[in-house]
Amino acid sequence: MSKAFASAGDLAEKTVSFTEVGDGLWAFTAEGDPNTGVIIGEDSVMVVDAQATPRLAGKVVDEIRRVTDKPISHVVLTHYHAVRVLGASAYGARDIVMSAAARAMVVERGQEDWDSEFARFPRLFEGHESIPGLTWPTLTFSDRMTIYLGRRRVDLAFLGRAHTAGDIVAFVPDANVMFTGDIVEYHSACYCGDAHLTEWPATLEAIRAYDLDAIAPGRGDALVGRAMVEKALDNTADFVASTYRSVARVAQGGGTLKDAMAACRATCDPKFGDYAIYEHCLPFNVARAYDEALWIDTPRIWTAERDREMWDALQG
Repeated sequence: MSKAFASAGDLAEKTVSFTEVGDGLWAFTAEGDPNTGVIIGEDSVMVVDAQATPRLAGKVVDEIRRVTDKPISHVVLTHYHAVRVLGASAYGARDIVMSAAARAMVVERGQEDWDSEFARFPRLFEGHESIPGLTWPTLTFSDRMTIYLGRRRVDLAFLGRAHTAGDIVAFVPDANVMFTGDIVEYHSACYCGDAHLTEWPATLEAIRAYDLDAIAPGRGDALVGRAMVEKALDNTADFVASTYRSVARVAQGGGTLKDAMAACRATCDPKFGDYAIYEHCLPFNVARAYDEALWIDTPRIWTAERDREMWDALQG
């Protein structure tokens, strides 16, 4: 029996948590849905990742207003995916910040990604009529940028390719806390459809080198305490390596994409099968890992049509 397409069958509203991960630092989480980070500075607030729609972003704003009345001055977008960026207009921020690589991907594939994710996540895109259009940054950078919220410093950095080619992190030195976007997940499947899987582990090690006290990950619970941070880093690395290695053996041995799907299931189902959005991610992950194993460096653009074709082939 064919599985429901992507997350089309996931229509139940999720329970929101707003967890303090450091002094004036918060993680908005919702049972495996995309997370948003909040950094409260001396004179203003920075939001890290915007949610899929202004409707969902409004829920983040409601939580922010329970803890501070300071204005929201910056929205930092860790990468270009529609579920992360299309709610940005709701915050009324002065500046929207992305890496230069992420902005280039909005130019190259932003509309296709919006159309694709709209079909994959119908619940997240309820109220999509209020989205004003593609989200464009007002500020970009290549490697590093520092923003001051009054005296509070936030370091933005590109640490390497991982979930996408343009992932960035936001590090708050005074609290030793990092907001990682989808480079790090916790008990949620890593989406690898636009990834650079062989480089992702090194990017995780660059994060590990900070020796952090807490992480707000891309999906899943806030990670407070070094033990939780290490566990999540190890688990994310295992997910990425298990996916890539199982698929690469098949691809480089001349096997088919369907063969690679079976091999990935044999390795990953026992370890990760109960993770949030696992079945959603699996065929996209296998397709990208197969391409990367055959030296296709730039992920092929996902369109709504390609999504369905691939899903029918691998999840039918």
